[in-house]
Amino acid sequence: MTASLRVSDPEAAWTVDDPRELALRIRLRAVQMVAPHGFGYLGQALSSAEQVAALFSHARPGLDRLVCSPGHYVIGPFAAAAELGLLDEETAASYGQDGSALEAIGTERSPVFDHTCGSLGQGLSAAVGFALSDRLPRSGCRNGAPKENADARTYAMVSDGELEEGQVWEAALFAAHHRLDRLTVLVDANDSQVDGPVSGITTLEPIAGKWSAFGWHAQDLDGHDVDAVRAALEAASAETGRPSVLICRTSTRHGLDCLPRDADGHFLKLPPELAEAAVAELTSRLEPTRE
Repeated sequence: MTASLRVSDPEAAWTVDDPRELALRIRLRAVQMVAPHGFGYLGQALSSAEQVAALFSHARPGLDRLVCSPGHYVIGPFAAAAELGLLDEETAASYGQDGSALEAIGTERSPVFDHTCGSLGQGLSAAVGFALSDRLPRSGCRNGAPKENADARTYAMVSDGELEEGQVWEAALFAAHHRLDRLTVLVDANDSQVDGPVSGITTLEPIAGKWSAFGWHAQDLDGHDVDAVRAALEAASAETGRPSVLICRTSTRHGLDCLPRDADGHFLKLPPELAEAAVAELTSRLEPTRE
C-alpha cells in the first residue's frame, strides 16, 4: 500500500487480532521511530497506545474516518499503521526526517488520517464537518438520496490541553445541536502539555461533566485499559441523538518502566542507551504474546 493511503480509502484493509499486543507494538514501534533523533513525541504514543489500538480494532477499514487534532499525536497512529501494513517499512523508518511524508507534527498531507491539524484545537471542527456532510444528499440524486458513506463514523483524537482552546467548545456545541451521533471523540487526558501539567495551567475538571452539559454522551474511563476503551467505543456506536466523547485517563510514562523519574512526558529525550533499554523492555513483554 502507498504512503498516501488513508483509513477511509476504499483500498484500505487491516485486521487487529489482539488489541493488547497491538498497543505494545505501537509503543515499541514509536521508540524505534524516535530513537534515531534522540528525542521526540514518544510520550504521546505511550499515553494513547491503547486508544489507538482500540480504534483500529473497532473502526471499519475503507469507511470510517480518523481525525487527529493534535498534530504531535500522529506518532501513535503512524506506528499502528506500520504494524498493520497500511505503511511500508521504508516509509515508517523515515518518520521525522527531512522530506518525509511522516512528519513529526502532522500536516494536511499526512497519510493515514483523513484530517490532521497543526494548530491545536481545530480538529474537532473538521470532524464535525465530516459527520455533518455524511447527512447531506448526494449532488444530482433524486429524492434527496443519502450519500454512499452515510453509514460512516468519524473518530477524532483530541488532547486535554486542547480543551483550553475555545474553538473546541464551539465545535462541541455545534455537534450537539445537530445531534451528530456518528461522531466520537477520544480525549487523551494525560494532564501534560508543553508548559507543564494541564491542571496547573487551566482547571478543566470536571471534564466529563462539561461535555455532558454541552449535550454529549460522555464516558470517563481508564485510557490504558484496552477492553474498557473498546467497550466505550461500542457504547458510543449504539448511542443515538447525540455525539459521544471518551475521557481517557492516561499517563505519558505508561508502559515504559525504564524512563527516568524526571523524564519530560511532553517531549522525551531518548539517548541511545535509553532507547536500547526501552526496546529490550518492550520486546520482553511481547515474548509471552507470541507463545
